[in-house]
Amino acid sequence: MFTPFKNVFLAATLTAIAAPALADEVNVYSYRQPELVAPLFDAFTAETGIKVNVAFLKKGMIEKLVAEGDRSPADLAMTVDISRLNGLVEAGVTQSVTSDALTANIPAEFRDPEGHWFGLTSRARIVYASKDRVKDGEVTTYEDLADPKWKGRICIRSGTNAYNLALTSAVIAHHGEEGAKGWLEGVKANLARKPSGNDRAQVKAIFSGECDISVGNTYYMKKMLENEEQVAWADSVKIVFPTFENGGTHVNLSGVALTKAAPNKENAVKLMEWLSSGTAQEIYAETNGEYPLKEGTNASDLVASWGEFSSDDKALIDIAKLRPASLKITEQVNFDE
Repeated sequence: MFTPFKNVFLAATLTAIAAPALADEVNVYSYRQPELVAPLFDAFTAETGIKVNVAFLKKGMIEKLVAEGDRSPADLAMTVDISRLNGLVEAGVTQSVTSDALTANIPAEFRDPEGHWFGLTSRARIVYASKDRVKDGEVTTYEDLADPKWKGRICIRSGTNAYNLALTSAVIAHHGEEGAKGWLEGVKANLARKPSGNDRAQVKAIFSGECDISVGNTYYMKKMLENEEQVAWADSVKIVFPTFENGGTHVNLSGVALTKAAPNKENAVKLMEWLSSGTAQEIYAETNGEYPLKEGTNASDLVASWGEFSSDDKALIDIAKLRPASLKITEQVNFDE
């Protein structure tokens, strides 16, 4: 059995590998913080009687599953970012799921065509703009971030961060590698400082006057508003949903995949189906400050207050496959230097 919410496994993991699968359990490897998934799994257990054992990992999920092979105790892998979901598939550690419930609940653009992963919630990669120094309508597209008018005014985290690589992959999907390389060079030329910190650190920099706009995920607004120290950062910015010139707003996913080993496969599929239900989607989305995917479900009042947007129509699976090209050109332009 797992020891819930541990960053390291050691004896607990060895015990899990040796123990037989139990009919009333399901085991999850998760990149999501324990407090973000606990309400979800508690509700599932209350409804079904199936216990969810969660092992929280900071990194190395794919490597761990590969090393464990058929002996892995994990039934499900929960992660964020489309490239990480696709990476699980490419590593050969997942299996396909055929489920009428999952197909009905999760739109086709948010699930693997072969059924190896399913999105649970989405988040938009948006612009945080200073309320005082950026006028409404001053930034409208991702392409606009490379305009010299922003010189010395942009803050952003590392270009090799998974979220920024996904955005650059989306730029490649729209403009090709050369176009994306030119875009990265333009954005780099507009930076107020070298990329550093996380998405919230960029908003803090706006608050302190170091820059005027930053790129970040929508849900960080919720996180800042829940942190007494960071409320002032959040209050200093407005959310802008940029689009591609010939497309929509870039979105990414949190999602789940059934592992190849899955000792509790039946229970795991039940959990996947439950996670795709309207009840679970709204619990998960509200807890995380994200957007539910099932048609007819609603974002929380806070998330809805940020405004509406239209998701870009480039297939996420295609964007995931562009990650190597995205990393290559990010390194070519020495984006973080």
